[in-house]
Amino acid sequence: MSKITGFMTFAREAPGERPIDERVRDWQPLHLHLPDERLQTQAARCMDCGIPFCHKGQILNGMTSGCPINNLIPEWNDLIYHGLWRQAYDRLRKTNNFPEFTGQVCPAPCEAACTLGISDPPVTIKSIEFAIVERAYAEGWVEPLIPARRTGQRVAVIGSGPAGLACAEQLNTVGHEVTVYERADRIGGLLMYGIPNMKLDKGLVQRRVDVMAAGGIRFVTGVEVGRDLSIDQLNRDYDAIVLCTGATRPRDLAAPGRALGGIHFAMEFLHANTRSLLDSGHADGHYLSAAGKDVIVIGGGDTGTDCVATALRHGCRSLVQFEILEQPPLERQPNNPWPQWARVLRTDYGQAEAAAVFGGDPRAFAIQTVELLGDENGCLRGLRTVDVAWRPNGDGRPSPQPMPGTEREWPAQLVILALGFLGPEGGLPEQLGVALDGRSNVAASYGRFQTNAPHVFAAGDARRGQSLVVWAIHEGRAAAREVDRWLMGETNLP
Repeated sequence: MSKITGFMTFAREAPGERPIDERVRDWQPLHLHLPDERLQTQAARCMDCGIPFCHKGQILNGMTSGCPINNLIPEWNDLIYHGLWRQAYDRLRKTNNFPEFTGQVCPAPCEAACTLGISDPPVTIKSIEFAIVERAYAEGWVEPLIPARRTGQRVAVIGSGPAGLACAEQLNTVGHEVTVYERADRIGGLLMYGIPNMKLDKGLVQRRVDVMAAGGIRFVTGVEVGRDLSIDQLNRDYDAIVLCTGATRPRDLAAPGRALGGIHFAMEFLHANTRSLLDSGHADGHYLSAAGKDVIVIGGGDTGTDCVATALRHGCRSLVQFEILEQPPLERQPNNPWPQWARVLRTDYGQAEAAAVFGGDPRAFAIQTVELLGDENGCLRGLRTVDVAWRPNGDGRPSPQPMPGTEREWPAQLVILALGFLGPEGGLPEQLGVALDGRSNVAASYGRFQTNAPHVFAAGDARRGQSLVVWAIHEGRAAAREVDRWLMGETNLP
């Protein structure tokens, strides 16, 4: 593929990011992009590896390896190397509805599985993917997918995150009349309000939604199904229903003082911030400001990082991010071989920004909050922690054990809980008569995506639990195929 010895000739060159001292003062995208000729050089690094592990998504040792939507990565790398951008976009669109989203926010498990990565830095797959779709928009190749005929079948998709949007687009292409319901005031779900603007420009989201609307998909905002629209009406109006509501029920912190003022869930913090930014550039004040406060983010995942970066841009006084797990090793360990996702210490954009602003990595590892401390007015003033050691418990699995003598107090007027999610919020599945599984997700087997109510399907985080955007797109596409099969008796959807 590409240049036969390209991987030996050219070094990896990532696009980079805007300077930290500049970007922490605004909400503009932080990513930079390479010019076309340098991207072609990067595409030349794609090897003739025989078995392209990059485009086969699978779970290895509990982690994603390779691309869950099976992007034809070696093919479009070869096309880019030869300057065939339109053909590269055609290949990319065969598997990915939204390359502009995955090209920005996906952690790139494809790169982790790149064969070149065994001994050298892998191919810059993610940046090439984003460049392809941006070129497609610029050249006018991204057009509404208008079906040649309509089937007369009506489908309601509940939730407009990546799973819901992918499902809706696929069903629309084969002629079904699709309506997407979103309880927020804007379409996009996680893409719109769960990820800050500097990480994913909301103009990219709205641009894609406009293309889909032009293709005939109907979008309804500000409607919570089961409250604003009755289940009886939903069942009367639609032949099939797809639950793509996400896993939005947050995990809480069970510690004394939880009821104090100043403690908020991460999505409450992020959603309000982005909505106020889009509505008024923060002029309306309808958001939880971290300005001038000592801020502690509890949780070490992507959402926690987004909260760190958001609090920095508000102008917080100090910032710490707690992680109950131990600090990962600096290098891949023998029990974590390629092509598994490497469990190593990574510094994401938010931590890099905090280190530059405050002079050190904001993360504190292997630490547990034991009490939230308040003042005489019932407002948060700080919290108390203890260091933990991970040791085997009674069933042989490691658990955090408090270490005597390590208690500390930390000042805080704002605590943000980014502890993950526990499945979809209650109410709607129960109203539809849909069963839940043992993890409180909607019970719908992989491969069929059909619930115990035959006309109700589920996809994305609502079915599989909290996961990656790329898995949500995969599930939305797969669920659409099964809905089409159920409605029509057969399907041509990929």
